[in-house]
Formats: sequence, structure tokens, C-alpha cells
Amino acid sequence: MTKKKEKKSKFAYEKKNGWTLIDKKREKSIFDFNEKYIKYLSVCKTEREVIDNAVKESKKKGFKEGKGKKFYIVNRGKSACFVIIGKEPIDNGVRIIGSHVDSPRLDLKQNPIYEDIELALLKTHYYGGIKKFQWVTIPLAIHGIIIKANGEKVNITIGEDENDPVFTITDILPHLSYKIQGTKKIGEAIPGENLNILIGSIPVKDKDEKTKVKENLLHILNEKYGIIEEDFLSAEIEIVPAGKARDIGFDRSLVGGYGHDDRVCAFTSLEALFDAKTPVYTTIIYFSDKEEIGSDGNTGAKSKFIEDVILKTIENVGLKPTYTLLRKVINNSQALSSDVNAAIDPTYKSVNEINNACKLNYGIVLTKYTGAGGKYGANDCHAEFFGKMRIMFNKRKIVWQTGELGKVDEGGGGTIAKFLGEVGIETIDCGTPVLCMHSPFEVVSKFDVYETYRG
Repeated sequence: MTKKKEKKSKFAYEKKNGWTLIDKKREKSIFDFNEKYIKYLSVCKTEREVIDNAVKESKKKGFKEGKGKKFYIVNRGKSACFVIIGKEPIDNGVRIIGSHVDSPRLDLKQNPIYEDIELALLKTHYYGGIKKFQWVTIPLAIHGIIIKANGEKVNITIGEDENDPVFTITDILPHLSYKIQGTKKIGEAIPGENLNILIGSIPVKDKDEKTKVKENLLHILNEKYGIIEEDFLSAEIEIVPAGKARDIGFDRSLVGGYGHDDRVCAFTSLEALFDAKTPVYTTIIYFSDKEEIGSDGNTGAKSKFIEDVILKTIENVGLKPTYTLLRKVINNSQALSSDVNAAIDPTYKSVNEINNACKLNYGIVLTKYTGAGGKYGANDCHAEFFGKMRIMFNKRKIVWQTGELGKVDEGGGGTIAKFLGEVGIETIDCGTPVLCMHSPFEVVSKFDVYETYRG
């Protein structure tokens, strides 16, 4: 007896796995595009490195600093905007794609170097929402800048080249861990003050020196970089996972690496701008800093930087940048807060409400609201703008899905959407689904990365 086929509804909404919708030509484009992304993610591990890379690449595409129809503006080396003047008059508004370029990490304290039990270590303060236990016993690299006493800036990157040493945070062996870790909640097992970086063990041969290993390390740093211990007081040193991003899976369909949140959206948005023809509306790619710690400071999305850029854009089209015109442009503008969302993890799917959570391989994610505890702190996009995005994506055959950050009252989080919305810009969250978010090794689908670029 033949099995009767299940009848499909004419009216029900059905999501489809993106790999089932493409041909071999598109599949090749996806894999080729992600090869470029993997190289990018492997070298852009701090917000400064992302900005430096973006400026370098934009110059190759004809962008100039602060002037012309294609220009960029950098804010203190940590945030930036890349602008192409469109065909429509500026007072009809601009189109903004805003991503953040900082990621959770460990920062060195200002006076970091110390010695204990004849080992040299560095004190850190974690940055952003991390699970502290994920950062121990893995290879770590040191990235950052040091401002010397004479004002000279020294850039350092140690741990990325195959000939470099790496660093690590030690952990207690399981044989002795029961009392100090085994009876604690997982979030308390590794105190933040214990995230100390092991950096050396050879002492100087000086009988009078009290901290012989530390002194040897200071000598090495002075010899290689010309710095002294006091220079660390005016430094910004970030500790990040060492090593390159990698393909994941026998089919190589996934990318694993540090900083997908939110460099996947930064990379795809800038690549889309570079590949686009002259846009209808003036388009701004906005890279912000400090999102992982609340978007505060003069490089975060709470600052007036985006408004300064719009004023400069008004000036570049030959108009007087008045406050009245600025407000008109802002109120006619639209933005994508291009940030990642949490994909369903098959091992931990109980934290999601399946019908409203996003999945790997199902395309770019439109997120109407974020927030927590009753949507607190959410932008909550208006239906009219969500509808406009839905129509646009469907018209251009973009594979997309909706998402939310966990079940109601399960947790929550936020993006820069509310800060763009606060100044009057129509805004929606839109980005790539991610597994293992905020870990040292996050996971994305190559299909979703490419659809984020297309979107």
C-alpha cells in the first residue's frame, strides 16, 4: 500500500535550509567568499585591527579621508564610518548599516606584570560577557598598543605567527580541584581575579634581584620593543585566542574562530559596500566600539559620532550643515543594526522557543526586538519597517529568517539598535546566526555568512 503524501498548506509559513535552495555555481561563490572571510577573521582580532584593515581596503576602492563622494572618517582608531554619496538628495535620508567591532576578551590591567613562585604572570580584567572557564588552558595571543614615555606608539602582536610563543592561563588539576572548584557553581569556579596569563619562567642571574623572572621578562621586552614597566600604565593590551579561523565539519560548511560577534557583520557589510554600484540613497557603513560593555565612551554607539558623520556628509554634498537639516536627514534615515543572533544549539535547545529562534543554514536573521525581562532595553522595530525589509528581501530572493534571544525570561541581551533608534533613525536588527556566542571559538554557517553579504 502506497503512503499518502502529506498535503502542504497554501497559507502556512515554512522555513527551508539554504543549502537545498542553491545550485553548484552559488555553492562555489559561498565557499570562495568564506575563504576571504576566514583570512580576515584570522588577522582582525581587535577593534583597532578591524579599523586599520577597513581603511586600507577602502583606500584600494578609491575612498578618501573625509572628502569626496566616497570617503571615510575614523574616530580615535576604534570606530569609523565609510560613506558613498547616493543619487537621492541627502535630505531624503541616508541608509546605515551599523556593526560593532569589539569582541569579548581579556584586557591587561595597567600594572600587570608580577612574579609568584618564580613564575612571571600578567594580571587581566575581562571585557564583556564571557564564561571565564572557557579562557583557561588555551593558547592566547597578545595584541595592542603601548605609549612610551616620549609619546611614541608601539604596536605589538605576539602569538599569531607560527614562530611566536603563545601564552596561557593555568587551571588546577582535577585530582585537587574538588574543594576549590567542584562544589561551586560553574560561573564561580574560575574567579575573574584568577585569569592570570603565564608569560615566563627563566630568572636573571643576579643574586640581589628579588623578582628574578619578572626582571628577565622586562629585559626581553625592553630589548625587543624598547619599553619599560612604566609604559604599561599608558597601554591598551588585549589578550585574545591565538591561531587562525578554521573550516569546521567533514563538508567544510561551517567556520570556527574568535570574534564572529560581530566581525562577521562588519566584514560582510563593508564587502557589500565595495561591490555595490552607486546607491540610490547615501549609504554609511558604521563600525562602533564598546558594544560588549554597553556602547559607552566616545567611540561607542552612545556617542555623537554618527551625527558628526552625517553632518560631514551634508557638507560634502555642498549644503550647509545646520541642525535643522541634520534632524531632517536623521528622521528620514533607516538603519540595520547588523549584529549576530544566537542560533539553536541541538545540545542546549531547551533555552529556545523553537518556532521563533534562528537556525544555522537558514539565512540572515531579522530580529524585531532584543532586550530582557519584558523587552526591557529593546529597540522593537515598527511593523511598517519590518514589512519593508521583508518585501525587499523576498523580492531579491535573500534567504532570511526571524530570531529572538532565547525564551521569554530565559535571559536576553541588546545591540546598538536602540542607540540608533534614540536619535530618530528607523532601525531593525539584522545579522548572522552564531553558535557558541562570546566563546573563544564561535561557529557560523558559510551559507549564512554569504546571505548576510547579499542582504
